Amino acid sequence: MPDIMSIGEMLVDFTAVQDVKDGENGKSADIYYKQNPGGAPANVAVMASKLGVSSGFIGKLGMDMFGKYLRDTLSAEGVDTKGLILDKDFSTTLAFVGKSSEGERDFVFYRKNSADLNLSFSEVNLKLIDSCKLLHFGALLLTSEPSKSAVINTVEYAKQQGKIISYDPNWRERLWESKEAAVKAMRSVLMYVDVIKVSEAELQIITDCANLLPAIAKLLNDGVKVVCITQGAKGCIVATRHGIERLPTFKVETVDTLGAGDSFFGAFLSRLVISGKSMDEIEMDDLREFAMYANACGALSSTKVGAIPAMPTHEEILALMEKGKGAPEGKVYPQL
Repeated sequence: MPDIMSIGEMLVDFTAVQDVKDGENGKSADIYYKQNPGGAPANVAVMASKLGVSSGFIGKLGMDMFGKYLRDTLSAEGVDTKGLILDKDFSTTLAFVGKSSEGERDFVFYRKNSADLNLSFSEVNLKLIDSCKLLHFGALLLTSEPSKSAVINTVEYAKQQGKIISYDPNWRERLWESKEAAVKAMRSVLMYVDVIKVSEAELQIITDCANLLPAIAKLLNDGVKVVCITQGAKGCIVATRHGIERLPTFKVETVDTLGAGDSFFGAFLSRLVISGKSMDEIEMDDLREFAMYANACGALSSTKVGAIPAMPTHEEILALMEKGKGAPEGKVYPQL
């Protein structure tokens, strides 16, 4: 049975690709969209599997060409699919990913009557939870019922069974009816969470704190044991009640950052599970080791297009870490 179980959405990302051609009047560019598997919770499960930790995915897809494509992708990557349902009555979620005029990623989702939002708690195979060590989930199935109750009830069950709970709010404003509803839902599950991964923007949203240290302190006071803040090219910040530290990432030639945060978290969680330590046994030295490994993984995943197709191997991560020895030391903050 898998050590890491992930529950949530899996979808097809259609990523914008620019095709530059030489013509009589100079160069021209056509935009086309490349199909790639995606969905943050599924990405985390795949990354963990690629790094040697058994993982499984719980969710619902449409019984359509996209659902079958995603199911086959999970199987090919060694992810257990006993918790995956393909339903002929619903469609698989699609996302088109481009860039805004400011250079930020821009998402358009096709999610009406989608299968993932129609996952019910009665369909969740709790035996998979009983045997795992860690349950990972995101916030995007909290946008509506019955998937909201399915996720919350599964997380609550896993917590009662003493499993480690990891969480990625994965803020996508367009998928919520309002920001107020999103904030309420994303905060409602913090009581269950042991490990959280957020961007700086997500940290501010879920804590309502504009400053970094008070925001982290608020999460820790809410019962979260480990806070991971991804900062792109600046690396990451890891924090517990034992301390807080910013750790630099590794220099690479970035092509596409889609899924880099998921790769980071999948790598981080894989090291946590492999350590065999409980959350109470984790020390700052452990977190530093997990985070630097995750930084290398996230950096490498940004060197190729797509989320799952860009994920590196364990050997590639170790090679980048070896190459990056002698990089600037991280910044240590006062203990909270």
